[in-house]
Amino acid sequence: MSRFSLRGVAAAAAALAASAIVAPVAQATPGVVVSPGMEIRQASNVCTLGYVDPVARIAYSAGHCRADGPVTNRDGHVIGTVSTSQDNTPDGAVVRTDQVISDYETISLAPDVAINNILPGGRQLVAETAPAMAPGQPVCHFGVVTGESCGSIERVNNGWFTMENGVVSQKGDSGGPVYMPIDNNKAVIIGLFNSTWGTFPAAVSWVATSQQASADIGVVNVAAAQEANAG
Repeated sequence: MSRFSLRGVAAAAAALAASAIVAPVAQATPGVVVSPGMEIRQASNVCTLGYVDPVARIAYSAGHCRADGPVTNRDGHVIGTVSTSQDNTPDGAVVRTDQVISDYETISLAPDVAINNILPGGRQLVAETAPAMAPGQPVCHFGVVTGESCGSIERVNNGWFTMENGVVSQKGDSGGPVYMPIDNNKAVIIGLFNSTWGTFPAAVSWVATSQQASADIGVVNVAAAQEANAG
């Protein structure tokens, strides 16, 4: 499959600081709200915030969005600092479907930012057990450029998956949440948007990403483990 766009997820919060790697915490502008689906900027990189953990005060986006300096919102107000990241997205014409792709960053949010986990469309985005991913399952994606688009899973690969039937993306959507709506007020995150492979938008799996992030910082992510076992 050919990759033609969007080339260039928990770190420790205060409660986990003793057991994780924590980057220096930047100071935010009072009144700034952090939520999934918002635009974030890192140096010249513009991306989408994928998931916000209101308890741990950690946010997730794509690893290939990382750059020097703090993470800000679209107005330049600091929201936090990247604490861990991975990105092995191939920079070439071909990617094998059995190839493991890791592409996430965790952002330690500044202590004075306000947090919610509500998507721009009004649904609460939660990290709960989702059905095992399979081709044909309904899925939606939100990016700051294209907004919300919905379709279905095209193929499940090794820690990542592709989408079709209406899911769209553009540069700037990287890191955005990919989710399954479960009712009018809630959606379960299943991935973070990565790139486009051939004609198919692709995302890294939330289960795989959570496990990788937990291993990176040595903290067990109970929710991710339960979800993996259920799948």
